[in-house]
Amino acid sequence: MSRDLNSSAILVTGGSSGLGAAVVAAVTKAGGRPYVLDRQPPADGVPWVECDLADSRAAEAATRQLAEQAGGLDGVVTAAGMDVPGRLGDVPGDTWDRIVGINLLGTAAVIRAALPELERSHGTVVTVASTLGIKAVSDATAYCAAKFGVVGFTRALAAELAGRVGVTLLIPGGMRTAFFDDRDDQYKPGPDAILNDPTDTAAAIMFALTQPPGCAVREMIVCAEQESSYP
Repeated sequence: MSRDLNSSAILVTGGSSGLGAAVVAAVTKAGGRPYVLDRQPPADGVPWVECDLADSRAAEAATRQLAEQAGGLDGVVTAAGMDVPGRLGDVPGDTWDRIVGINLLGTAAVIRAALPELERSHGTVVTVASTLGIKAVSDATAYCAAKFGVVGFTRALAAELAGRVGVTLLIPGGMRTAFFDDRDDQYKPGPDAILNDPTDTAAAIMFALTQPPGCAVREMIVCAEQESSYP
């Protein structure tokens, strides 16, 4: 029997756009209460705290603030992410560090701060990696390092929290979001690129969040059938 998300408090990082916004909409539709960490405001009426996830200590403080506001947490979805593709020698060091900071260290910081609440509720964590967390490509050293790190972090976390908190690793392929908008043209998906609708990927996240205590969806790969970065 699936878990009812009605009135459940779900924290979503990056919940103002893209996949995060799709998860917020899905949680709301299911009767849940989404809470957002982001640098931009989410949909009207959704409680949020402005936070730069590259600052791990700020991410922890913001997570605790939202958890207190929510009266506890039943789930966390770490959908926030960013990338600036380029050769290792061409990407400025602070930009390279920021990519790893947001995608990997920010993910760990939010979950670390949320753990006491998740253990009390026997809640669920869904981390968002990428197909580039299991397949390396050129001009993506920071993003691959971060997303490979999310894969390893989540697998270790699942072992550590077994029986106390549900842990799911999501490995999504490319989606039709603003993720690619600020890239140089050479790094944008071509006109023939086949990308997933983030709503469909969010539905997979909802499947993980609604598993009953004791049933763990450990890993999911969700991508377009003709995804070029998988396998």
